[in-house]
Amino acid sequence: MKLKLSLFLLYITIWFYLAINPWYRDDWLLENILVFAALPILIWSDRRFNFSNKSVWMLFLFFVLHAIGAHYTYSEMPFFSPITDYFGFERNHYDRLIHFLFAFLLFLPFYELFSSFQRLKPIALYGTVLFLIAVSGVYEVLEWAVTEATHAELWTAFLGMQGDPWDPQKDMAATYIGILLFLLLWKRIRRL
Repeated sequence: MKLKLSLFLLYITIWFYLAINPWYRDDWLLENILVFAALPILIWSDRRFNFSNKSVWMLFLFFVLHAIGAHYTYSEMPFFSPITDYFGFERNHYDRLIHFLFAFLLFLPFYELFSSFQRLKPIALYGTVLFLIAVSGVYEVLEWAVTEATHAELWTAFLGMQGDPWDPQKDMAATYIGILLFLLLWKRIRRL
């Protein structure tokens, strides 16, 4: 319990610090809509189903990396610029990293959540894979729809396409790679 509370308080501290002066306030708000929705659900889920310490660490890491991305915008992440320059990429790939980590770091928490339901236990592994694939696609559509409906001028910052017409498909592919890598490491991660 101490670990969960400590990580939660550390995350809230980091989140507030990064919320003080984000690069683009409207983009920051859009990026955090899911955080505002997800945190209460995660807290309720933990109280009811009790996430493992591994899952709590994975959730913490994902949410911190998301908060950093929201502060700078994913497409302009300065810490990723040296990687972009070194490899000669035409765009900043921090958003792709987060799509990958969405699947890789959140697989275990969702698996634990689905496993906690007796009827889902036999199919929890497959259900988690299908859930993450579905969420990845739905997120791309929602990302576009919310931007179009609220702040169409933010499409570059929020959608993070950076001139790539295949950005949504590549983001979803990064999620699929995260799922596959997690499944390949499944037994090792479970033993940790």
